[in-house]
Amino acid sequence: MAPPHSYPFVVFTLAVTLFTVLRAAPTCASPIGDGMVLQRGMPVPLCGLAGPGERITVRLCGQEASATADEHGRWQLTMGPFEAGGPYEMEIAGREVRTVRNVLVGEVWVCSGQSNMEWAVSWSRDAAKEMSGANYPQIRLLKVPHVAAAEPQDDVTAEWRECSPESVRDFSAVGYFFGRRLHQELGVPIGLIDASWGGSPAQSWTSLEVLRADPRLAQFAGWYDGAMAAFPQALDAYRKSLSAWVTEALEAPARGLQPPAPPQPPMGPGNSWLPSSLYNGMIRPLRSYAIKGAVWYQGESNADGAYQYRTLFPAMIADWRRAWGQGDFPFYFVQLAAYMPVQTEPAEQSAWAELREAQLMALAVPNTGMASAIDIGDVDDIHPRNKQEVGRRLALWALAKTYGRDLVCSGPIYESMSAEGNKARLRFGYVGGGLKARDERLSGFAVAGADQRFEWAEARIEGDTVVVWNDKVPQPVAVRYSWANNPIGNLYNTEGLPASPFRTDDWPGVTQK
Repeated sequence: MAPPHSYPFVVFTLAVTLFTVLRAAPTCASPIGDGMVLQRGMPVPLCGLAGPGERITVRLCGQEASATADEHGRWQLTMGPFEAGGPYEMEIAGREVRTVRNVLVGEVWVCSGQSNMEWAVSWSRDAAKEMSGANYPQIRLLKVPHVAAAEPQDDVTAEWRECSPESVRDFSAVGYFFGRRLHQELGVPIGLIDASWGGSPAQSWTSLEVLRADPRLAQFAGWYDGAMAAFPQALDAYRKSLSAWVTEALEAPARGLQPPAPPQPPMGPGNSWLPSSLYNGMIRPLRSYAIKGAVWYQGESNADGAYQYRTLFPAMIADWRRAWGQGDFPFYFVQLAAYMPVQTEPAEQSAWAELREAQLMALAVPNTGMASAIDIGDVDDIHPRNKQEVGRRLALWALAKTYGRDLVCSGPIYESMSAEGNKARLRFGYVGGGLKARDERLSGFAVAGADQRFEWAEARIEGDTVVVWNDKVPQPVAVRYSWANNPIGNLYNTEGLPASPFRTDDWPGVTQK
């Protein structure tokens, strides 16, 4: 029997063989298909299958381009650039002719991450109202199915759908609210590709090549190698355990017992925690489809490795950009929301605070932006329902930095600190029209001296700076703001965007190993 990871190649080979025998019309590789949105203003790659050696000609928007299929039947060509508009028909002519219908040209964004990105519109705040109003035929949605692959894949099985109350129901809420805002502001078609998987870590969205190349990330490649080597034996053991579990589960009610928990499948092909598996199955197949950029909401599953995330996350961004070959396309991400019980005392150790810090540090990567969600979390739920505001804040970054709109796209971001006697003065970027406290009294700041013991600080706004102090700390050397899993803190700019949590020190944290 062929190993599981060889199945896509076998299926592809059979498809080419059948195509040659039947001499069918040429096909396109998904996500090229009816109802798609092509990226405006840049060259657009198109590819698919035909008979080996077959000459393929594509016609679209008054343009024509041709290519010859290779010995495996694969063809690829580039068209464009095109201006926004549509709908159009795209003709693909070989020995037979295939027509791709209802094609739009506009802006295309990939929406990826774990469960807070996958979280559907139907589960979000005001879901019924949002779904009933989701009649936007020029917004197109493509939901990439869950595929965790041990080997790199070239295609996905997915179809574009016009945005409607029905199609938006199970689509990413953050992605939809982000795209809806762009559509309303730009007035052009928007294509949204939802490639997300709840509970997934960033190493699953990063290629094995990149994980192997960096010594700081090599442990993930080691996990992959170990899991793949052990998989055949582990799969056999799992099947035996599963068979025994089925028997026990069926017999339990007759004995007045609760059915036991099922055994967990082994790490290996099909497991979303296998390093590189989601890159292989859900991102790499999209690499030949032109996009404007990506939005990302993830990090919860990497909180215990927040210090390592400082390396992993930028490496993943660079990995995606290399795969697409479009240069440093925009990559905007969400800083984790508050979660768990509110911490009313200064927290010296917090894995979630350190993960937010790693995200903040990723702003050093060119053409990135961060939408803080610190103020819209939920004490009891890792999935806050207010996805509308998350999507809006991501859209602010895109509108300002990608589309050149004159607006403030971020809350205050810490830049520097200076000591002034027993006080510390903090300076910020993205102050917009000015700093303000959401409540009467500014809160969330803690100060420490050389002993590294933090005390809540008094704080006041002076122009575009914040001055903090505590009489118990005569010589402040470090300041932290909203540094906790679920912190208190109320610093905003006048545009209503919250300040990002930060610390001025680099003292060892709980995730630094």
